[in-house]
Amino acid sequence: MKNRIIAACVLLLTVFAFSCKNSSTFTINGELKNPGTIKLVYLVENDSTGLKVVDSTTLGEGGKFQFKHSSTYANFYKLRIGTNGSGEMAGAASNVYDLIAKNGDDIEFTTDNNDAAHAYTIKGSDESGKIQEFNKLSNVYASKNIKLGEQYQAKLQAEHKQVDSPLLKVLLPIYQKNIEDLSDATLKFVNDNKHSLAGFYAATSLDPIKYEPQLITYSDAIKGTFDDNPGIQQFIKQMEKVKVVAIGHKAPDFTVAGIDGKPIKLSDYKGKYVMLDFWASWCAPCRQENPNVVKQYAKFNSKGLNILGISLDKEKKDWQKAINDDKLTWQHGSDLNGFEGATERLYHIEAIPSNFIIDPQGNIAAKNITGTDLEAFLNKTFK
Repeated sequence: MKNRIIAACVLLLTVFAFSCKNSSTFTINGELKNPGTIKLVYLVENDSTGLKVVDSTTLGEGGKFQFKHSSTYANFYKLRIGTNGSGEMAGAASNVYDLIAKNGDDIEFTTDNNDAAHAYTIKGSDESGKIQEFNKLSNVYASKNIKLGEQYQAKLQAEHKQVDSPLLKVLLPIYQKNIEDLSDATLKFVNDNKHSLAGFYAATSLDPIKYEPQLITYSDAIKGTFDDNPGIQQFIKQMEKVKVVAIGHKAPDFTVAGIDGKPIKLSDYKGKYVMLDFWASWCAPCRQENPNVVKQYAKFNSKGLNILGISLDKEKKDWQKAINDDKLTWQHGSDLNGFEGATERLYHIEAIPSNFIIDPQGNIAAKNITGTDLEAFLNKTFK
């Protein structure tokens, strides 16, 4: 009987030992095959404040290494192999591997330094596996566009040219289509992994201007899911601010001083189509887009298009000169306070050129469309 009791106690202790992980840290056990001259591996934390090295270790026998680290919430990390954590050793090769870790995780990582594709295996973290899946997806489209670039450069070198417009016209649409296809695939990945940190990782790779409506929808869907992660909470708060001036919402009214000093109100345009065009004399992309805006205004003004230019200039003389030089014949207003102007802050302007097309009911019908996209929208609206 005594022996049975002892055996039972030993069994319980054994089970307890294997079932109780250290929940105050996570562990990464790694192996770098064929390390060559590489001696160090760095653990880099990727949080809301940016990248920072949180630990480093020397490769042991057989290229083995280990990290033990603590994190108060599941977070993004990178293993950087080949340079210091910030990549400051100029000319030194380095490989970076993304992962997600939380306290209690036992992660196993393996890669081969001789593998040009930098393939790796990772176990013990389903979230890290999903990031690996997304990176593979991204690399497919990146490789396509790299090949297009190489094809273009090879053609130029063969013909001793600096620019080949006909070839560029052929390759550029293919390049853009690859980017669009990647964005579509990214959106699907995000929707399939809404409640995974890997989904957030993928969402942050999208163009925040072009895919603003989708990012707002995603932000609403993940509320309450990652309350302990400051980076995600910061993203949700930003989307809440942007939502006020998102497509489909009422455009906030404002009053701005015209270039003649008289007040201009957005409500003055009630019942009309108006495009708010945020720009500045010092903004090269704005000045490059101005001829297109002039062209569209000439074509659609008689059909009902109005434009109100909002300048981010701080000097009235610079503002006036640009208006005259670019032949901008519509109304203009400005707080003359750059990005800190009241109108700019109301519409959350963080980059220019930026525009909002407001319909006769006062709703935002489109935003941040330029070039041929602007012309296509206006053709459809005023057909």
